[in-house]
Amino acid sequence: MNDYVVDVLIYLYENYMGGEETPPPDQGELHDELAEAGFPREEIEKAFQWLDELADQQRTPSLLAPRRWSFRQFSEQEIRRLDTDARGLLMFLEQNAILDQEGREMVIERAMALDSPQITVEELKWVVLLVLMNRPGQEAAFAHMEDLVYSETPAYLH
Repeated sequence: MNDYVVDVLIYLYENYMGGEETPPPDQGELHDELAEAGFPREEIEKAFQWLDELADQQRTPSLLAPRRWSFRQFSEQEIRRLDTDARGLLMFLEQNAILDQEGREMVIERAMALDSPQITVEELKWVVLLVLMNRPGQEAAFAHMEDLVYSETPAYLH
């Protein structure tokens, strides 16, 4: 898988999710629009599946309640795909109350679902933005993250 899925997600956010314009009522029309915009149909399908799985996560309650003093250890696969900068971004977001523990886990799961060999910091920012957008009660965190996504200068140190 290449960067097309993230590009499709960004296109959908910028054209329909983050603005006032509503998507076509027929999902087939939206697929056609994305194909006309130059996205491969297979990648369009993967992006829609990614969004469906994100929505499913919202409907499924977390089995484990986050513990205040818990420590997150990344798996070898996560370390390979989320480099030091990406993991630093996650830590920054959690320390600044943009992500809570449950949100962090959702972000990691959705990032790993991209199935890219390496998740860039920019891609991870979009994953965080989309996860926060789909979590009720996270409007302030979403607004902070949107500022980070569109900011030209990095807002975090690691």
